[in-house]
Amino acid sequence: MNFAKKISRFCDAINEWTGRIFSWVIVPLVLLTVMEVVLRRFFGSPTIWSFEVLKQLYGLHFMIVAGFGLLYSSHVSVDVFTMVLSKKKKAVVDMISYALFFFPFCIVCIWQGYSFAATSWAMKETTWSVFAPPVYPIKTVIIISFILLVIQGISEFIKRIYIVKGVEL
Repeated sequence: MNFAKKISRFCDAINEWTGRIFSWVIVPLVLLTVMEVVLRRFFGSPTIWSFEVLKQLYGLHFMIVAGFGLLYSSHVSVDVFTMVLSKKKKAVVDMISYALFFFPFCIVCIWQGYSFAATSWAMKETTWSVFAPPVYPIKTVIIISFILLVIQGISEFIKRIYIVKGVEL
């Protein structure tokens, strides 16, 4: 079981560092938003590029830290039925949910995301705006985000196994 602990800790570390690094994307996102508002409202000089850049930065920030969110249980969870269960029974329900819903959903998203991104890379897709930035890098982030979610899901599944066995992780 030491190997499983090491895997869980490694998965946690990947998402911990990804979250710590990419949480800083919010800083340029806020600064660029404020800059655009000031330029638009006070100087009557909006930029052509800011909406597209802000949209892609927000998409990057929102998606890439999904595994970090799972690490810290910050995703929306409906615990109406499981809140009355013991810790072990809740862990069993979580394991079943991960196996039936979470992992298959993530695998399909990786598979379809790859197809989506590969098509975008092949045609060097850009947006329809005048600025026309490339969108293939942000479409690649979809795949990376779901891979990070699967990695964290593996860690969470291992943690639930330890809870069911009554062993401290």
